[in-house]
Amino acid sequence: MDYLVISVVAFVTSGVTLFSGFGLGTVLMPTFALFFPVPVAIAATAVVHLANNGFKLALVGRRADWSVVRRFSLPAAVAAIAGASLLSLFASLPTLGAYRLGGREFQVTLVKVVIGALIVGFAWLEASRRMEQVALPARYLVLGGALSGFFGGLSGNQGAFRSAFLIKAGLDKQAFVGTSVVSTIVVDSVRLVVYGLSLVPRGVLGPSGEILGVIVVATASAFLGAYLGARLLQQVTLRVVRVAVAVMLFVVGAGLVAGLV
Repeated sequence: MDYLVISVVAFVTSGVTLFSGFGLGTVLMPTFALFFPVPVAIAATAVVHLANNGFKLALVGRRADWSVVRRFSLPAAVAAIAGASLLSLFASLPTLGAYRLGGREFQVTLVKVVIGALIVGFAWLEASRRMEQVALPARYLVLGGALSGFFGGLSGNQGAFRSAFLIKAGLDKQAFVGTSVVSTIVVDSVRLVVYGLSLVPRGVLGPSGEILGVIVVATASAFLGAYLGARLLQQVTLRVVRVAVAVMLFVVGAGLVAGLV
């Protein structure tokens, strides 16, 4: 079941969000979290996200604006280190509490509470009509990079901030997509290094074989979705899609905070 659900989500989201500049990580991480511990879900999403954006780079990366990439991605990379390190700290802390419901025991941990609260917050951003219209001046690119990188490192949710800041950078549509892809690759690469150095030695991510197969299937599905999206989709603005995503994120986020997921 985990293979089917995660691969379908990766395929659909990758295709639908190709031109929005964000969405795959926002949706895929909570989906992974339904089947795996939160730190594992975040790291697995980072692998799929990085691989998928590498594929997108081959499709649209030549149109990236490298001056914007430098201004945005360098602070994003530094902030991603901080966010990923904070995730490592949260993952090492003891359980906050536990309770029984329906004969099962559920544990509440700090990492679940923090990530769950962030997901609920990003669910609100997804559903907000005001957020759809947010576009911050180009002079705030450094700040935008730092915010995007930090939340990308901490929870995998970086795209909403990235798009809000890049949309006013004076880029045409193709340059926007290409610049967004390159910036995402920078953050994903940095946070994966931090996850590897901090989480793997402590065994937080568990045996790699438990999730490797799911990552491969999800990556292949995301590739296919991105390929079809690049060929068939020029713009996706379906309000119902954003609301559906927001509802799903809210449910999963609330479940994490309560220890149910």
